[in-house]
Amino acid sequence: MNVAEPRPGLDNSFPKESTRPLADAARTPQLALVVPALCEAANLQVLLERIRRSLDPVGINYEVIIVDDDSRDGTDAIVKGIARQDARVRLLTRTGARGLAGAVIYGWQGTEAEILAVMDADLQHPPELLPELWRELQSGADIVVASRYASHGSRPNWNRFRHLLSQLAIWMTLPLQKPGIRVKDPMSGFFLVRRNCIREVTLQPQGFKILLEILVRGNVHSASEVPFVFASRRAGRSKASLKVGLEYVALLRRLWKTRRR
Repeated sequence: MNVAEPRPGLDNSFPKESTRPLADAARTPQLALVVPALCEAANLQVLLERIRRSLDPVGINYEVIIVDDDSRDGTDAIVKGIARQDARVRLLTRTGARGLAGAVIYGWQGTEAEILAVMDADLQHPPELLPELWRELQSGADIVVASRYASHGSRPNWNRFRHLLSQLAIWMTLPLQKPGIRVKDPMSGFFLVRRNCIREVTLQPQGFKILLEILVRGNVHSASEVPFVFASRRAGRSKASLKVGLEYVALLRRLWKTRRR
């Protein structure tokens, strides 16, 4: 299944090809959880099972969208196999494009759900936290962040240098975040947000820190954080690189220009 990279922004249009079952098309999900996947085949079976066990008892209509950046590692076969058993699981494949933010935007464009979510595929984000994030959003928050820096959150497997880089990156966001709704972990890749908060925003598809752009440019009036313990990667390799760092600096520059305007 090959689909072209869509334009950024959320226009509610569906990608031309997907594994969305026709029988389920009439049921608009309340929650759409997008999981970007680049060479994460070894983690997906366990991840999707844990998501199912976590969300089924909540009693909401949800779907899980795996966005594969053409990994060619068996991701498509794994997800399609699970989708045949569970119509709430879908696969979207991008070709000729890479990057977490772009994958997230692409997944969100492929759903009509009013609550949008994202989490990593490597099991560093615990799916068991999803019900608590959902309940917090239902309490009235516009966006709910799974936070490594909120009280009782932690990063036990990081070395001192990684801690320092993370703290520096967060410190650089403080002047950009909106007064009154600043969060302690604006770099998190695990969060829920109301579609209305970003409906009119054209999000940038480059980089890995889409949450920060939403906090700065989105129509967000309230934010909440739920602490969690950042786990070790289960399988595969980290996507962190010098390029990722440069993309983050480029994002900060764009957001500074937006604030000045």
